[in-house]
Amino acid sequence: MNSAIGWIDFDEKERDRAQRLMDLFREQDSRDELGLGAIRDSIADHLFPGTSTIQTRLRYMLFIPWILRSLPSNLGVREMATRARQKEIELVRALIAGAPKDVGIIGRDAGDKLKRLPSSVYWSGLESWGIRCFPGSIDAYFAALPNWPKDAAKDHAEDDLGGAPRGRSLWHERLPDPPAGWPEDIDFELKPDEASFLLDRLVERHPNSLLTYLACRHDRAAADAIWLHPHLADFPAQARRVVDHARVFSGVMHGASLLYNLLLSELRAKEDWIEKYQSALAQWSDEFDSKALVSWSLDDFWHETRHTGHQVLEPAKRFVTDWVSLIRKEGGISRNRDAANALIIAREKRLKKGQSRFANTSARDRWQGASGIERFQFRWPIARSYLKDLKR
Repeated sequence: MNSAIGWIDFDEKERDRAQRLMDLFREQDSRDELGLGAIRDSIADHLFPGTSTIQTRLRYMLFIPWILRSLPSNLGVREMATRARQKEIELVRALIAGAPKDVGIIGRDAGDKLKRLPSSVYWSGLESWGIRCFPGSIDAYFAALPNWPKDAAKDHAEDDLGGAPRGRSLWHERLPDPPAGWPEDIDFELKPDEASFLLDRLVERHPNSLLTYLACRHDRAAADAIWLHPHLADFPAQARRVVDHARVFSGVMHGASLLYNLLLSELRAKEDWIEKYQSALAQWSDEFDSKALVSWSLDDFWHETRHTGHQVLEPAKRFVTDWVSLIRKEGGISRNRDAANALIIAREKRLKKGQSRFANTSARDRWQGASGIERFQFRWPIARSYLKDLKR
């Protein structure tokens, strides 16, 4: 029993991680063509832990526990997974019937054919916020549920479920009960006790994060980027430093992403694409804060943004360092376009190898004209949505 649960847990965790990466690559503006994802996510997890770009509304943090907690424990693993999926599809239908249009319903268009269920989208965040106490993947949850200790003793003795402490709850003990009418009559409006519970989890698990700071202050600023927040000067010192690093990093590396798209457009000889990216690069050059880059310390950046959950490899650091040095020296890319081109091409070839669009004609021909063209936002749009949900 011990080894079986352990194997399922490891395998499903890796598969879930791979699925999250695949979802990001399917989103045109989130593709990580230059291998900067670990840096981006390190910053995002410092500022807005437990979030992801494919999350939508905060109340899913409660919908998922309510669904999974209601499953009978006497079912087989496969039957339990089927029952859970059925309940999540029913949730989609209930939300479509009860919530306003275009408010973040996962599966609104896919319906019964939905592949990425809300439980998968929010599974990692539920653990990060301390709402989910079970430590494994969702398939491991199904496998463990029939034999999970039902006693309430908290003696932390080890049972035979892969080292799980006897009496440990699957979910936080103060998880609110579903409201009257659940699950047929439901929307995204948080009840006061639900909002308090979620805020308490943030304070308990991530007391120093910017998301917690803003949530405790009932912030719902409409800033387009976190560094444009009207109360930036009031942020805690550490959060303010990370935001400032995020601003400079996002700005300088945005030029690299635009140049990548321009180079491919030129190879494809698509005049409209070329004109689009030439214009975007000119605008980037005009708006870029070169003074901030001159005084920006990369050593401080790596120190402030390192995160235990993400490993930033040396090649990624070298690419960022070389790109920053080039922009500092030349004041942009127009003065030494050849050197800038060489950095982008070498980086993409290193990452993609035989599938590099600069070396593989078939891969280049499949390119649709845009990859990772938006500035890094570090999940601020999701955090902003959550803050609005809490404020309501």
